[in-house]
Amino acid sequence: MTSEQLVGELPADVVSGDDDTGDDADEFTRSAEAWLKENVPARYRDHRGALSNEETDEIRRNWDRQLHQGGFAGLGLPREWGGQGLGLREEVAFHVLAGKAKAPDGFGRVAKVLVAPMLITSGTEEQKAKYLPKILSGDEVWCQGFSEPSAGSDLAGVKTRAVKVDGGYLITGRKTWTSFAQHADYCFLLAQTDPAAPRYKNLGMFLVDMKQPGVSISDIKQISGAIHFAEVAFTKVFVSDGDIVGEPGDGWSVAMRILTDERGGTETAARYVEIRSDVDLLLESCGDRPELASELQELDIRTELLRWQLSKVVDLEDDMGDAFQRAVSILKVLWSELWQDVTRVGIKAMVAADREHWRYQYFESRAVSIYSGTNEIQRNIISERVLGLPR
Repeated sequence: MTSEQLVGELPADVVSGDDDTGDDADEFTRSAEAWLKENVPARYRDHRGALSNEETDEIRRNWDRQLHQGGFAGLGLPREWGGQGLGLREEVAFHVLAGKAKAPDGFGRVAKVLVAPMLITSGTEEQKAKYLPKILSGDEVWCQGFSEPSAGSDLAGVKTRAVKVDGGYLITGRKTWTSFAQHADYCFLLAQTDPAAPRYKNLGMFLVDMKQPGVSISDIKQISGAIHFAEVAFTKVFVSDGDIVGEPGDGWSVAMRILTDERGGTETAARYVEIRSDVDLLLESCGDRPELASELQELDIRTELLRWQLSKVVDLEDDMGDAFQRAVSILKVLWSELWQDVTRVGIKAMVAADREHWRYQYFESRAVSIYSGTNEIQRNIISERVLGLPR
């Protein structure tokens, strides 16, 4: 089964924003496919592995602007804030098509998937007006300041402090595994606002200017050779009162809504395309080897179970209740462990022509069960909040 089938299974009734079930879904798909064919940079599509980091960075930054100009930025965001007013179906469909077209991943993903929904749900009118236009246009890049060197997966245990001063706060602390920090204009960041307050009530969500004094960024080079993350030190960095999201003790509740978006359908759609491509490569290069038949069949089935679960999430979008939350909660565990198993078989069974591909994929996949919250923590969440098991 291929990624085209996921797009084909997406219901048509939400594409136009009404109950019409005509040809709107097909029209959206055709429009997106045509636009991607015309706009995906050929040098990225055909020579991605040979490009320098600087060339890749330039392409990725420009890609965000191209998406905005083409009308494909913020597909699921409200029109009144510059989005397209569509939904998760269209977001998922476009990500699948972009994966097929070998499109770059822009620097704006964190802002569009996490920051924009956060501001629309929890931000002030001033924050929306100030930040949303440049997020959607690709003119400002954002990073996420959650993880810390000493906090691990215990998000509630962050040590970064926000000390109240006249007109705002001074932020001091360290954040690690910060995606896009090297390119970011702003960071949305969790920090302690009141160390004496009860756990989960002592955190604030801040919007931090990354270009001011007191911000220090150190690259983190992965085992694959890529640099996707950084460690960031904040030393008495000022944030105005107007740049805290919600009240000073609302940080935890705001963060939980963000993590639902981070682990949800849009991210999984892109991962499904990559995993499906890797499984197809294995089947093409090693499918005739009897000793691998059982493993390859299992990986193929698990890949399509991931697609099925993603389609289930899309179908439940309008409900957004317990069933939707249950369906979303297992996606990250499913795709991360599946991809690790696929690359493990790829390393073991690879043919010479695919050696560099599997080497890179294997090293890249090692971290996916850790970032966005470790799978061990995610299983705790599933057992307690989804299944209702005792702690």
